[in-house]
Amino acid sequence: MKCETTNTILTYVLGVLALLGVIFALQIIFHTRELRALQMAIPQKTYMLTVQSLYNDAAEYGKTHPDINRILQSVQPQKPATH
Repeated sequence: MKCETTNTILTYVLGVLALLGVIFALQIIFHTRELRALQMAIPQKTYMLTVQSLYNDAAEYGKTHPDINRILQSVQPQKPATH
């Protein structure tokens, strides 16, 4: 004899587990996309910090060696216009 109660309970458990598997798979997909987007932004930020550091070092050097100031003026960062 088959126990219909056990069969029903196991069917519901299987359905819940399948639903949880789909939910977790979707979460992994969304988090992976977000991670890739953030990983692309890191090298750009690192590059900008390196360039800014180089400019600051050159400006400091320009205080004692004024010949470099002419070159620094051509690459000086633009300040945003104020209204």
